[in-house]
Amino acid sequence: MADGKYRVFLSSVQKELEAERVAVAGGVSSDAILGRYNEIVLFDKEPLSGRKVAKPYLDCLNSCDIYILILDREYCHVKDALSATHEDYRHAQRRNMPVMVLVRGQHDSEREQKTQGFFSEIKEDGHTYRRFHDRVDLLPEIKHGLTRILRETYGLDIGEEVRSDTGEVAKASAFELQLLDVPGSNLALDVAKEWLRVIGVLSGEKRITNSALLNALRERGLVRKNAQGDGYQAMASGLLFLGKNPSQYFSQCRILADAYEGVEPDPNPKDQDTISGPASRMVECVVDFAMKNTRHPIRIVGINSVKMDEYPREVIREAIVNAIAHRDYEDAARPIYVKVFYDRVEILSPGNLMRPLTIAKLRRGNYEPSSRNPTLAQYLSQMNLMEQRGSGIRRMYAAMADHGLGVPGYSFRDGYFEVVLRGPGDDVDRLKTPAKASASPSVEARLTKRQRQMAELLASSKRPSPAAVARNGSGSPGSLRRLISRFLWDWE
Repeated sequence: MADGKYRVFLSSVQKELEAERVAVAGGVSSDAILGRYNEIVLFDKEPLSGRKVAKPYLDCLNSCDIYILILDREYCHVKDALSATHEDYRHAQRRNMPVMVLVRGQHDSEREQKTQGFFSEIKEDGHTYRRFHDRVDLLPEIKHGLTRILRETYGLDIGEEVRSDTGEVAKASAFELQLLDVPGSNLALDVAKEWLRVIGVLSGEKRITNSALLNALRERGLVRKNAQGDGYQAMASGLLFLGKNPSQYFSQCRILADAYEGVEPDPNPKDQDTISGPASRMVECVVDFAMKNTRHPIRIVGINSVKMDEYPREVIREAIVNAIAHRDYEDAARPIYVKVFYDRVEILSPGNLMRPLTIAKLRRGNYEPSSRNPTLAQYLSQMNLMEQRGSGIRRMYAAMADHGLGVPGYSFRDGYFEVVLRGPGDDVDRLKTPAKASASPSVEARLTKRQRQMAELLASSKRPSPAAVARNGSGSPGSLRRLISRFLWDWE
């Protein structure tokens, strides 16, 4: 037991059950009562110890109090005749740890042969196991099992606390767990393929039928089979992550973007957009909108002409990803707003921070990450759009400082959590050029004095004088430009 919490080791074949692992971790940590007494341990997400250990997963298990095993079809990688999952199960048995076993699906004959043998061993050991279909079934079973273990093994009857909970810790939203009357055809399957390639389910140009693709989404909790069994219906998480137009079903699932000439809203914005679609595409649409409606001053760095961005792209991206991932989707009255002004960019996301996270903790950088929509956050993380370890705010601070700007501002007003990025205003010279903006030293070192002068003139877009062109031996500024470009290309 560490920091007043029982450490719960969650074991499974990692890739096969990644979505379930994350859902369990998010569901327990955000539960007002269970999160107070339990900490879900995912070995692959634990910090490195720095020590050389032959089987680090067993070393991690030794620090835990409760063992949960989730089985499906695969046995996974075998080491020393046993998979890591099978080995940590036996280790938990030797330690006499409280054990909870959950099995996905009813068709045991379809499991790998070694998995069937593992399953038989569990039954012979006398463990009572529960079956589940997807995360909608899994989370209640986990919570019920942990409550029973706390009562029967550790003497903690938390039933009374559940009834008198004061709500000090906010719960994850149930919105994304809804089964919708939305056919699977309303999902952007091209984005789904891209995501499945990112997470390693598809490789290269491997073809996949729409039926197989939808089944892969079902296994990850984004769709479910309809009652007739001849089609698929989207879960709300699937619609948020992959929906072609989620606002067709939930009007709040859109982003309203406005750009203004001045520093205050006015009735005639210079640009507007209404954005709805798969989450990853909405992110890029917002970044493009912000880049289109902000300034891009030219800076001369040595022999290079550098086009600057008024705001770091990665900060705009991080802010909008956070808004999409953590907003309150149960608030049907409010979309996300993005407002671009002459001196700032505002991103307004419906709902306050998840308790016990506060704005003061954000500013200090002293906080633990939590998500109102853990499934959506997990999949955005897999698309490399966000980090789930709570480092995003710190990276935003660093990127703004490296760009010559102040830290982001945070506030809560009128039902929105607001992020404000302050720009350079009239002082665009304060923007710092990227470290990689100049040519490499090896290239600059090989330029003659005349070549350097010509390159600097070209970088500044000034027309070289006829005398300068003649000294270089070229017939025209255009041929001189080609000469310099060819020189730099050869040395790079």
